[in-house]
Amino acid sequence: MQRMKQTIKDIDVSGKRVLMRVDFNVPLEDGVIIDDRRIRMAIPTIQCVLNRGGVLTLMSHLGRPAGEGFEQKFSLQPIARRLSELLGEEVSCSEEDTKSRIILRENLRFNAGEKKGDELLAKRLADGSDVYCNDAFGTAHRNHTSMVAVPQEMVGKPRVAGLLLAKELQYLDDTIQNAKKPFVAVLGGSKVSDKIGAIENLLGKVDTILIGGAMAYTFLVASNEKIGSSLVEEDRIKNAKKIINKAAASSTKLVFPLDHVCAKKLQCGATVEVMSNSISDGWMGLDIGPKTMAEFANRLRHAKTIIWNGPMGVFEMEPFDVGTKEVAKAIAEATRNGAVTIVGGGDSAAAVSAFGLDDKMTHISTGGGASLQMLEGKTFLSVTLLDDAL
Repeated sequence: MQRMKQTIKDIDVSGKRVLMRVDFNVPLEDGVIIDDRRIRMAIPTIQCVLNRGGVLTLMSHLGRPAGEGFEQKFSLQPIARRLSELLGEEVSCSEEDTKSRIILRENLRFNAGEKKGDELLAKRLADGSDVYCNDAFGTAHRNHTSMVAVPQEMVGKPRVAGLLLAKELQYLDDTIQNAKKPFVAVLGGSKVSDKIGAIENLLGKVDTILIGGAMAYTFLVASNEKIGSSLVEEDRIKNAKKIINKAAASSTKLVFPLDHVCAKKLQCGATVEVMSNSISDGWMGLDIGPKTMAEFANRLRHAKTIIWNGPMGVFEMEPFDVGTKEVAKAIAEATRNGAVTIVGGGDSAAAVSAFGLDDKMTHISTGGGASLQMLEGKTFLSVTLLDDAL
């Protein structure tokens, strides 16, 4: 469990230069921002500094540049323009600028040292700053220079959490540790290997784990079910069997799909059949079926705490999006009934957004990988280095 941290609200920033790590790793297409949610989520922390007389240097990564210098397609200039629009004042995106009220440094990953915890880079990034603020939950699980070496360089100066990071820790740590019951976890996605740690950590803590997505088929194989041509991780079948046995000996009930929406190939317009239990040879499960949707929805409606990480099927393509949509709707209904509902970023957050249910959940995380690691019970050095709340 991560200890509560001081936030940017707890310290005086008037006349001080605040160095803030944000996560502006947003999707771009031909230089146009496709989804600005991560930028918008950082605005309260940014305004908390500006409204109290502080000046800001923001730093973020974007995509996966080679680390050999500037690359136009990974430039943060489009982010600076969008941020200027949201704030109503100019955001400078120049490495030479040290005097503007808001500076956004160019992509941290243009320097190969960002991923290596480079001390010299840390000194350069920290130079001239009075306060370090971490508001980048999406990269909190990575021990990169801007996340770890920079706050280590700034020992003796305030090192605090941003409002978004504090909110993420509150929901993904405090809420889960003190969850109201019934407590239900929904886990999906393509790979069991991505979720093993989370499932093992949640056993005995949650009342029910609903398993969907392609990862369900590895569990079904481990339960001696026929899955046709469905995706399976052969090297994880033993792990799945162990988890099934651990769950049986715990207070947590694992619930697997009762039926499946199947096709012979993944494409729009493919012939679809719903199959219960066994899947015929040559067919693959691409979404949970109607019986499973009803069973999952019923359990979610009665829950008081819900965490969701991973879609139930290939939600990007009709008609294999229905299971994920029905689960999202059931979680939204639970929210209306007073449940605390937490969506763990990544594909789950994308699905909720695609279905227009963003405002129907208690909290949607900005970090898929980081939220999953928190479900595994891990702590982050980048957070540990911040000053504890008094």
